Formats: sequence, C-alpha cells, structure tokens
Amino acid sequence: MSTLFHFCIFILVASFATTVLCHERPHQAALFVFGDSIFDPGNNNYINTTADFQANYFPYGESFFKYPTGRASDGRLIPDFIAEYAHLPLIPPYFEIGKKHFVHGVNFASGGSGCLAETGRGFVIDLKTQLEYFKDVAKLLKKKVGRTESKQILSCAVYIFSTGSNDYFALLPNSTFSFSDNEYLQMIMGNLTSVLKGVYKDGGRKFVMLNLAPLGCLPILRALNLQKGVTNGSCMEEVTNMAKMFNSALPKMLKQLEKQLPGFKHTIFNTFKVSAETYDNPTKYGFKISDTVCCGTGPFRGIFSCGGKGQVKEYELCKNVKDYLFFDSVHPTELAYQQCAKLMWNGTLEVVAPHNLKSLFELST
Repeated sequence: MSTLFHFCIFILVASFATTVLCHERPHQAALFVFGDSIFDPGNNNYINTTADFQANYFPYGESFFKYPTGRASDGRLIPDFIAEYAHLPLIPPYFEIGKKHFVHGVNFASGGSGCLAETGRGFVIDLKTQLEYFKDVAKLLKKKVGRTESKQILSCAVYIFSTGSNDYFALLPNSTFSFSDNEYLQMIMGNLTSVLKGVYKDGGRKFVMLNLAPLGCLPILRALNLQKGVTNGSCMEEVTNMAKMFNSALPKMLKQLEKQLPGFKHTIFNTFKVSAETYDNPTKYGFKISDTVCCGTGPFRGIFSCGGKGQVKEYELCKNVKDYLFFDSVHPTELAYQQCAKLMWNGTLEVVAPHNLKSLFELST
C-alpha cells in the first residue's frame, strides 16, 4: 500500500480517537453554571456584599426549600430544573464544593454580576472571576478523577450562561455616560467572548446562552417609570432597546466562535420571546398576574423591598405565589422558571436553537 494511503488511515484513526461519545459515558454529562441572580443558588451568601445582592432571608425559598437558600425566587431556579431533567443532583454553589461532590458540575453564578467587572464591583463575583473559579475546579477535578476522566467530563459537560442584564441596569442611575450604546455593547461582548474562550481552553465545548428579556418591562422599571410620571407605568423602552441590541449581537458572536474553535457548539434560549409572550398573555401560560409582583411594595409592588432587608423595609407578600409571573420586582417565580426550563429542555427551534438542551447533553464532542 502507498505511503499516502497509510497516512490517510492514520489521520482517520486519529480523528476517531479524539472524538468523545458523550452519550456512551457511564454518567450523565455534567452541568456548569455561570451568570447572575437568575442562576445564583447562594454564592453571594459567602461574599462580603449587601442585602440588595442576596436572597438569604424570608420569604425567599418559601415554596420548595421551605427556607432561604440564597436563590432569588420562592423556590428552584432554571439550573435546578435542568439538572433534574438531565438526571443530575442539584448543582452545588462554588463555595460549597468542599463539602459536596462536584463531578456533576458546579454553579459559579453571582447575583448582581454582569459581563463587565465594573458592574456591581466590590459586591458581586464578576464573570471573569467566575471563569477563574472554573479553572480552579478543572484542576481539582483532574486531581480527583485523573486526567483522562476529567478531560471527558469537561468536554461532555454543558455550560450555561445568564448574563448581561445587570450591565444595562448599571446605567440607570447615571444621567451621563461616556460611551455610545454600540461602544458599550462591544465592551460587553468582548468580555463575554473572552470568558467563553477561557472555558473552551479548559475543555468546554457545549455552551448555552440565554438572551435578554424585555428588560424595560420588568416591574422594577415600570414602577420607576410611574414614579417619573410616565402614564400607566409603561415599559422603559430605551432599556428594552439595549436588550434588543445585545440579542442581535449574541448569535453573530457565537457563530464566529464556532468558526474559530473546533468542536465549539452553542445554543440560544430566546428569553425575550418567551418573556414578552408571557407578559402579554399570562393566562395562556398558567398565570393570573404578570404586571404586579408577589413580594414588594409600591406601584405593581415593583419597589425592590422583598424581605425588608434592603434600603426599603416595608413590603407586602401575596397569598398565592402560583398566580404570579414575578416573585419580586426583578425575579420570576419558581413556576415561571420551571416553564422556561421545560422549553429549554425539549422546546422547538422557535424558542431554543439550534439545539434544545436534551439533544445538546447527548451530543458527542
């Protein structure tokens, strides 16, 4: 046989040797979680911060855990449900891995954090610091299970991100800002790209991104608009428009990474579409109330005061949380998170594309 033929056979065998068949692993693929309060299971309990960036007090956690865990909801969050659907245990906060197994994944999310280090600086764990924590976990995993198994765990794992909202909320108190909207967007995307590349460098291959909801329609911003004298407390459109810019840039950035990085796979959950439809037609999704929140004070109960531990001490608590889309003025109820998780897990291309999470967990790398 010719030398060229032997060379081709060698390349073919080598390519198969480096393919990891994730669906043939003895254990289900792990889940690593990054982002903000939408995903934070209690990491902020362990850092020096303020009550505004924590949810470790009553009535948070009242519906499922029956005590406050640090999750900004009445119960479980999206990663908790995704773990359940993937037959994984609850994914532990980074600061609890010393007393819990972490071969199934780790949650690094921090309430109040954004893509930019300046967002919530001094009170949160920014995205690049979350990346550093992930690198620490990758080293610990290698020590625990060995190089071959840790490499397989990291390459078969799913990496899910919820980030960007707080970068735009950070602009609200400022009357002037030194960057244009597009310049600010490029800063956000630059940091996010850097973090995704960092996870990829340590073995990550399968990425899930949540795009941004119509941020200007969150109860906290509608209440702020009403306080400003805007009729009926309508949505703050300038903030929603920034979210739309982020959502337009996100798939372009991910497709570029897919071209640059061999084996890089991604999917996007259309939080904007799902949220907008639920705001406008709550009964279709099993809710009675989408404008007023369960726990808070003021117009729409949209003043951030749930639990009375922050700057505002007074708050009201609804009688039946299952009627509500929002638990507090920013964060959805457990039921709303569960509905999103179901759509992420086995939804159609209309809401999660190009893969739903069920198929992404099974994809080979």
